[in-house]
Amino acid sequence: MLPWLPSHPVRFPTIDSALSEPNGLLAAGGELTPEWLLCAYSHGIFPWYADDQPVLWWSPDPRTVLFPREIRVRRSLAKRLRNAGFTVTFDRDFEAVITACAAVREQEEGTWIDDAMHGAYCDLHRLGHAHSVEVWDQETLVGGLYGLALGGIFFGESMFSRRPDASKIALVHLAQHLDDHGFSLIDCQMHTPHLASLGARDIARQTFIGYLEQCVNMVHPAPVWPRETP
Repeated sequence: MLPWLPSHPVRFPTIDSALSEPNGLLAAGGELTPEWLLCAYSHGIFPWYADDQPVLWWSPDPRTVLFPREIRVRRSLAKRLRNAGFTVTFDRDFEAVITACAAVREQEEGTWIDDAMHGAYCDLHRLGHAHSVEVWDQETLVGGLYGLALGGIFFGESMFSRRPDASKIALVHLAQHLDDHGFSLIDCQMHTPHLASLGARDIARQTFIGYLEQCVNMVHPAPVWPRETP
């Protein structure tokens, strides 16, 4: 039976107890507060649920990750990076990015970024844990992504495009930025062909936990996320 988590205390079952089918389902319940979310991510757990479900917590095995130096930039993407004329920023408009990600998911398959999830990650952004990458065509937001940064790990959550390859451009800039600041990896959570085409690969959950234990408390010598001015 799937464990049900009360509101308090903030405590998860061991990830070894996660189900193999569906892959990684660990528990239900708890809260989408910063305390719950930061505890979850630091232990290799993330929330994901549909509109008609309670909060569900996951820790799949294997785990899909992208090492920043392994980002794959094919010739067509390299050309667009050079010639598209986009501007890329960090943390200029986090709320607009997560709102756009929710809208894209709703159009495609129903969104898992409901009002509670939207508010929770905006709270994490205000606390300095959640960050966004924006891609602009002049003053129009055309793509981006968001996620959490804990120590030397970036936990990617969602991305969107309103122009061809705009989300890929955001990811390339993120990978370069993270590599410049000594991050070890980007957690992509679950395998998709789109992420695999950009260099993401699967590693064993226990290997992923090893990276967490080494990197999640990393202290950076200089600010990683300078705020941009629109």
